[in-house]
Amino acid sequence: MKNLIKLSLKKIIVWGVNHLDGGIVGRYIYAQILASAMNRTQVVTYADVRLTFAIPNALNRYRSDTFSIKEPETLEWIDGIPSDAVLWDIGANVGLYSCYAAKRGVAQVFAFEPSVFNLELLARNIFLNNFTDQITIIPLPLSDTLAVSTLNMTSTEWGGALSTFGQEYGHDGENMRKVFKFPTIGISMVDAVALLKITQPDYIKMDVDGIEHLILKGGGRVLQNAKGVLIEINDKFKAQADDASRYLNAAGFVLKEKRHAEYFDSQGGSGSHTYNQIWIK
Repeated sequence: MKNLIKLSLKKIIVWGVNHLDGGIVGRYIYAQILASAMNRTQVVTYADVRLTFAIPNALNRYRSDTFSIKEPETLEWIDGIPSDAVLWDIGANVGLYSCYAAKRGVAQVFAFEPSVFNLELLARNIFLNNFTDQITIIPLPLSDTLAVSTLNMTSTEWGGALSTFGQEYGHDGENMRKVFKFPTIGISMVDAVALLKITQPDYIKMDVDGIEHLILKGGGRVLQNAKGVLIEINDKFKAQADDASRYLNAAGFVLKEKRHAEYFDSQGGSGSHTYNQIWIK
């Protein structure tokens, strides 16, 4: 019954939007609805940190609502980053963790996020929290080499995830259900430093839903010179898990721990065997 009500409401809204766009008044109302949605914000408080995030849809409200419980290990890991460090947030999405790191005093954050649907919210969240001097947006995907390829996406929602660059598989190693794609340029971590002159990271946070191991493959001396890595790995995606371990070991890292919140065990699905791995030197 609940799903039926949601579907009915969605049809009514779609019908209304389609008809509103027909005249001057309708277009004005439509524009006001969109502006109102994008201007909605929510304050998130965690420990002594207070942040403001844009919540134009249910997905971003959910991200804000679960900020403290979804990945507590990520928040704890960020808490341990020195204030003079440089952090790369690879797969920044709408910037919740980039903003948290900046609020905690991390000197410089580079937020890598290629989704055209997430970039506006990422920029808005940075602006809302006055972090334009600390967080730099890199709107390109990382991969193992410099290449032109396709960003394949499973969602066009603001704040959506489960996208991948240059591959047909997703976070679980299975063929992904694409609903949108566009061509773009992918770069390796080495390219980012050598060609774009992005500052060498001290710490790397990586969550890109499937090609983490390929990004590590292109890490080279950037990975070798980093001090710590937090990376999301699906244990059942064996090629990803094995290759990621191999590249991190070769760069001098050892696995300290892997964790996820009890929240994921209760949800079931792929989240129950996906963990944030913490690697140290």
